[in-house]
Amino acid sequence: MTHQEHPLPLLVVEDDPAIRELLEEELNDAGYQTLGVPSAEEAIALLSHTPVAMMITDVRLPGMTGIQLLQQIRQSGSELGIIVITAFGTIDQAVEALKLGANDFLTKPLDLDAIREAVFRVLERQRLSLSHDTELSHFHGIVGKSNVMQSLFHDASRLAKSNAPILILGESGTGKELLARAIHQESPRHEAPFIPVNCASIPADLMESEFFGHVKGAFTGANEARKGLFHTAQGGSLFLDEIGEMPINLQAKLLRALQEKTVRPVGGEREETVDVRIIAATHRNLDKEIEQESFRSDLFYRLETFSLRIPPLRERGSDIEHLIFALIDKHSEAQNKQIEQIEPEALNSLLNYTYPGNVRELENAIMRAVTLSEEGLLQHQDLPERLRENSHTEASAEITPTLSGEVLPGTQLPTPSPTRWPSLEEVEKRYIRKVLEATGGNKRRTAELLGIARRTLYRRLEDSEE
Repeated sequence: MTHQEHPLPLLVVEDDPAIRELLEEELNDAGYQTLGVPSAEEAIALLSHTPVAMMITDVRLPGMTGIQLLQQIRQSGSELGIIVITAFGTIDQAVEALKLGANDFLTKPLDLDAIREAVFRVLERQRLSLSHDTELSHFHGIVGKSNVMQSLFHDASRLAKSNAPILILGESGTGKELLARAIHQESPRHEAPFIPVNCASIPADLMESEFFGHVKGAFTGANEARKGLFHTAQGGSLFLDEIGEMPINLQAKLLRALQEKTVRPVGGEREETVDVRIIAATHRNLDKEIEQESFRSDLFYRLETFSLRIPPLRERGSDIEHLIFALIDKHSEAQNKQIEQIEPEALNSLLNYTYPGNVRELENAIMRAVTLSEEGLLQHQDLPERLRENSHTEASAEITPTLSGEVLPGTQLPTPSPTRWPSLEEVEKRYIRKVLEATGGNKRRTAELLGIARRTLYRRLEDSEE
C-alpha cells in the first residue's frame, strides 16, 4: 500500500514523549506532516483553530482520557478520522471506542507497520467517504476505479455501439452477466428486451426448442406452437451465459443464426428472420474445448472477434476496498440497517482474503455480515468462517535486538567486577545508553548502529526507566 503526502497534518495525542516522538518520526517517514500534543485538552484547543487530516490518540492521558476526547469530538458532529491506541486495551474497550466513532483501534507495544497501514486506510476511507458514489467510477452498476476496470469499461462502451456478437471471458463470480447488461444498456438496443439464459441449466433435448421455438405437433407434448428465446429477444440482446456448456450440434445452428440472422423452429419448414444481438460468456478455456472437439472453432472465431475479459478480483488492486464499502451500503439499505462502523479486524479480513469466488463471494460475505450485524457495527465475528480463518497475514517478524559490532569513539563496554558479573540485560542497557549519548540522543542513528528496529529501541529505553 503506497503512502502519499497529505496536505494537512496528522495530530498525535500521546503523553509519553518517547512514544509521541516515535509515532511522529514514523509518520514523517511515510510522507505525512505531524503535530504532537501531550493531552486531550491541548488537542481540543489545537483543533479549534488548526485543521488536521486525522488524529491518533492514546487512551490513557492526563486529565481527559482518549475515549472522552473521542466522544467529545464525535458529539460536536466532526467526522475527523480517529485511531485509538492503548497498552491496556480489552475487547470491550475496543468495541466501545468503535461504537463511539473510532476508525481503528491498535494496541501497544506498537507495530509501526500496522500503524502506517491503519493511517493510510483511514485517510483513504475519508477520501472515499460513505457518499462515495460521486467518487467511484460506475459502469451501469459495476464499480471499478482500477486501470484494468477503466480499460474494460472503455472497450465495452465502444463495442456496445455495434451489432456484432461479443464474447465475455472471466472466472466464475466476476460479473459477466452484469457486464452483458451494461453493454445492452450502452447499445442502441437498450429499449428492447435483454434476455439472459444459462446454457448449463437447459436440458440438452429441450435446448433447440428453447432457443428457436417449435411448431404445433413438432414432438410429443407440443400441443401448440411456441416462440423461442431468439423471438423473445427480437430487437434486443440475447445473453448466452456459459456458452461452453452448449451441445455441439446446437452450436452449428447458433452459428447459422449469427451468420444468416434467421432461425428455423423445431418442426418448421421455413426460416424466420430475427434481429438479435448475441452476447455470450464463459469461464471455460474455449481453446482447450476446441482441442477436445467439444466446441466448434468456427463459432469460437465468430464470437471471439470482439471479446472482453473481466479480471478476477485479485487483479483489481484497490477496487476491493471500494467494493466493500459500496456493498455494505447496498445491503444495509436493502435490509433497512445503518452500518456506521466496521471493526478493523473485519476490514482487514475482507481486504486480505483471496476470493476464489470473486465479487460474488465478496458480496455474499458482506450480505451475511450486514444481516448479522448489531448496533451499527459490522464485526469480525459476522463474517463467514472461511474469511476469518484464511485471511490472516503473518505478522512482520520482530527484529531480535543484537549489539552492533561497531564501537563508537569514546565508548567502552563496562568491565565486570571479579565478584559479580552483570547480566546480559544490564550490559545491553548500558551499551544502548552509551550509543545514545554518542549520537547526541539521535534515536534513529542509535537504532541503525545497534542493528535493531526503532520500536525495539524505544521498548528497551522504556524498560530501562522502570
